[in-house]
Amino acid sequence: MRKVVVTGMGVLSPIGDNVEEFCASLKAGRSGIGPITSFDTTGFDVTIAGEIKNFDPSLWMDKKEARKMARFTQLAVAATTQALSDAKLLGQEGDEGQRYVKSDPLRTGVVIGNGIGGFEIVTEAFRKLFDAGPRRMPPLTIPMMIPNEAAANVSMIFGTRGPAYTQVTACAAGTDALGQALDLIRAGRCDVIISGGTESTILPFAVGGFQMLKALSTKRCAEPTKASRPFDADRDGFVIGEGSGILILEAEEHAKKRGAKILAEFAGYGGTADSYHITAPDPECRGCSAAAKLAIADAGIKPEDVQYYNAHGTSTEINDPVETRMIKTAFGDYAKKLKISSTKSMHGHCIAGGGGLEAITCILAIREGFFPPTINLDNPDPECDLDYVPHKAQYGEINIAVSGSLGFGGHNGIVVFKKYE
Repeated sequence: MRKVVVTGMGVLSPIGDNVEEFCASLKAGRSGIGPITSFDTTGFDVTIAGEIKNFDPSLWMDKKEARKMARFTQLAVAATTQALSDAKLLGQEGDEGQRYVKSDPLRTGVVIGNGIGGFEIVTEAFRKLFDAGPRRMPPLTIPMMIPNEAAANVSMIFGTRGPAYTQVTACAAGTDALGQALDLIRAGRCDVIISGGTESTILPFAVGGFQMLKALSTKRCAEPTKASRPFDADRDGFVIGEGSGILILEAEEHAKKRGAKILAEFAGYGGTADSYHITAPDPECRGCSAAAKLAIADAGIKPEDVQYYNAHGTSTEINDPVETRMIKTAFGDYAKKLKISSTKSMHGHCIAGGGGLEAITCILAIREGFFPPTINLDNPDPECDLDYVPHKAQYGEINIAVSGSLGFGGHNGIVVFKKYE
């Protein structure tokens, strides 16, 4: 079986607009949660989010092309530009803003996760439809709003001609995209794949919808940096975020042949469905614990070989104790010795973008030798009784790190990264 490695990473997030800023914030336990600035929150119970500050798409792509993209697509293109540059696979910019990859285009693919698509495009189109009729709707409404447009635009801008797929498995989409990319390279269908997740939906429609589900934190809108508090007894919901985390995945022999810098080995993936409920995880954690066991077996390791687990850790009443039980089921007695954290305490829940960002977190943890903290863990929930690295980062050698994502609809995705030897 072909070994798959990571050779590039790109980040747009509430706690950093590149990998270096993102890593520094993780080490410092720095929150990116603040008051919502993208719309007027009058009448909303929820007034906070993890927004990306001062994002300028023209820094990353042609202005004309950017106007044809929803924000989630713009974030994916920007993070891809960073990742390809990091991997030394970014070509020179052409007349139309294209920057073709320095790899065989037919052997280069794209697999990106997105949960929701362009809600801002939908909102504006509905406004025009209801106010003035269908002839006033923006002509590009459909191609800008649909979730596959991130992968499609990345493929067009960077000239890839291998498969271009989109995973739409809610909060697990970024992680599942990585898993599909892993399988494509292992199967010999691609040598290089641009993969990860992207999301940008801090908008009235999405915030209102999640608010009506009672999924979002409302208690600490006056103290936004303290609102996301995974595994804490006083948690009251997640804080919505936006972001994109993109990885360049390569077959090991392809990366070595071109002399690439190898950041980590992408060693395993497990995916399952709960078959239980449209929003709640199975309290018996059968699906998510099976996904973790599958990922560990796929990586050819034992549970006790893992030093760090990046939790889904949403800060909701239901998720955190269920995920704790999942970790205990998957890792057995070793769970008590495992370092676990939820970086959503800092950057919020970036939906599909979270899978990409948290996979990158695992690679940074391995590379830099640190365990990112779970901030705001002031009053641990008695049902959440593992080591969640509270408040401050800890340091130590990490050879293997695991990231888990659990999505609405019962989608479970788990990925395993190893220090590259």
